[in-house]
Amino acid sequence: MDIDNKTIDFVIIGAGPAGIQAGYQLGKVGRDYLILERDESAGHYFKIYPRHRKLISINKVYTGYDDPEINLRWDWNSLLADEDDSLLFKEFSKNYFPHADAMVSYLQAFAEKNQVRVRYNAKVVTIRRDEHFEIELADGDVVKARTIIVATGVSQPWLPKINGIELAVPYSEVETNPERFVNRRVLILGKGNSAFETADNLVETAAMIHVCSPNPLKMAWSSHFVGHLRAVNNNFLDTYQLKSQNAMLDAQINSVQKTESGRYSVSFVYAHAEGEVERIEYDDVIACTGFRWDNTIFDESCRPALCDIQKLPVQTATWESRNVPDVYFAGTIMQYLDYKKYMSGFVHGFRYNVRTLVHQLNEKYHGVPYPSKRFEATLDRLVGGIIDRINGNSALWQQPGFLCDVFSFKEDDGGHEVVEHHCDLMVQNAHARFAEEDVRYIMLTLEFGMRKFEHPFNVSRIARDNIARSEQSNFLHPVVRVCRGGKVLFEHHVIEDLAAEWREPEHIEPLTDFLREVGLGARKPVRELANVG
Repeated sequence: MDIDNKTIDFVIIGAGPAGIQAGYQLGKVGRDYLILERDESAGHYFKIYPRHRKLISINKVYTGYDDPEINLRWDWNSLLADEDDSLLFKEFSKNYFPHADAMVSYLQAFAEKNQVRVRYNAKVVTIRRDEHFEIELADGDVVKARTIIVATGVSQPWLPKINGIELAVPYSEVETNPERFVNRRVLILGKGNSAFETADNLVETAAMIHVCSPNPLKMAWSSHFVGHLRAVNNNFLDTYQLKSQNAMLDAQINSVQKTESGRYSVSFVYAHAEGEVERIEYDDVIACTGFRWDNTIFDESCRPALCDIQKLPVQTATWESRNVPDVYFAGTIMQYLDYKKYMSGFVHGFRYNVRTLVHQLNEKYHGVPYPSKRFEATLDRLVGGIIDRINGNSALWQQPGFLCDVFSFKEDDGGHEVVEHHCDLMVQNAHARFAEEDVRYIMLTLEFGMRKFEHPFNVSRIARDNIARSEQSNFLHPVVRVCRGGKVLFEHHVIEDLAAEWREPEHIEPLTDFLREVGLGARKPVRELANVG
C-alpha cells in the first residue's frame, strides 16, 4: 500500500554516515525528506566491515587546538553539524584507529540527537519511475519520491575476470579466526587495505602467505590517497623483505583450479620476471579485490548506468546520475568523480561533498541560492578572507584540490564592487558555475605539490627565504587562482608551512602583492594585514 499517498521531495536510501549526513543537512534547510534503512538501526555496513573491526579512519582526540572546525582536520569520523547539534566521534572512542562498533553507536546517537527522520526495517525491493519514483519495500509499502539520494555504499564484492575466480573466498566471507589457517599456504588477491589487513591477521598462524595483484603496491604515505596501503596494515611487508616465507607478487593470474587433493593450483604470469609463468599450489585463496555498487534495486525504467569497470554509477559534476535525472549519489559512491585521487570514498571527504550536494539541491529544486557571504572588495578584506579560510577550514584540507572556495567580483545595487564568497564548491562544477556569469573570480584550494621524490621521507622543503619558489612547495599548501570564463588567468602558491599555519609575513605579503598586481582590491599597506585572522 502507499504511505498516505504522499510524494516526498527527497528520499534517501541508506542510513550510513552519508545518509544520516544528507538527512541532517536537508532538515537544516527545511526540506521534506525521509531516509529508508533496511536494518533496525543506523550504520549497517560498519556492523560487518572492516572484517577485522579496526577502522583506518583516524580519531585524533588531542590536537592542541580548541577550534572544533580545525579539529575536524584530524577527526575523520564525525559528521558535520551546527554547533548546537554537534556530536563528536571522540565521545564514543579515544582510540586513534577505533573499533568499528564505535561508528555504529555514534551514527545511531547522532541520528537520535538531531531527530533525523529514518524509517528502519525498510528494505527496498525495487525502484521504478512513472510520474515520480515509486519505491517498493519488502513489507509491501510503496514510498513515492520526487528525488532520490542513493547512499547505499559499495555493498557487493567486485571480482576480477580470472578463470576460476569463483573458487576464491571473498573478503566479505573470510574466516577472521587465524586458527582456521594454522600451517596453511594462503594466497590473497589484491593489494589494498583489506588484503593486508587479512594478511596481517594470518602472519602468526599461516605457513606461507602470498599477496598478489597485477600492479605494484601503492603506499598512502607516497600518494597522499588514504585508500592506498596504510602504515597500520603494512606489517606484512617486513615479513616479505626479511625472508619470512611470505611474498608480495606483481603478477597476472591466468587461472585458479581445484586439484584432486583439495588444494588450489594457481597459474601466474610475473610482471617483473621477464614474463615467467609459474604454477603454485595453495590451501586457501582469498579475494580481497574490492567492492562495487549494486544498481539492481532499480528497474529498467530508471536504472543508473555503471562505469566501465562496473564498480560505480556514472555521475555528472553535481553527483547526479548521468542517465537518470533526479537520482543523486551520496557517500563513498561519490568517488566516481575523483576515483583513487581524493577523499570522496571516505567519511572525512564525503561529509563535505554531501553538505555541498544538499545546498545544490536546495538551489536547483527550491530556488534557494547557494549560501554565500558578501563583503567590500578592498584588498585588506580580500586577503583577510583568504587567510581566515586557509587557517580555519577543514573542508579544503580534507578534500585537497577537489573542493574549493570561490571569491567572485560583482557590482552591488549601488554600483560598488563587492566580493561574494562561496564555500566548498567542487572545482569542476565551480568553473562551470562562474563561467556562465562571466565575472572574475578567485578559486582557493589547498593542494599537495607536484614534485616527485624517490623516497617520501627524504623530501626537501622550500625555505621561507625562497618565497619566489613557493610554487615548488611539496607539502599541503594554499593555491590562489584568478579566473574568468572558466579559465585560469593567474596563479599564486602560498609557501608551505610545517605547522600548516599561514599567518606570517612570508605568507601574507606575497599574497597581497599578487592580488594587487592582478588588479584585485584597493591598495592597502601590507603592515596592516600582518595580524589578519
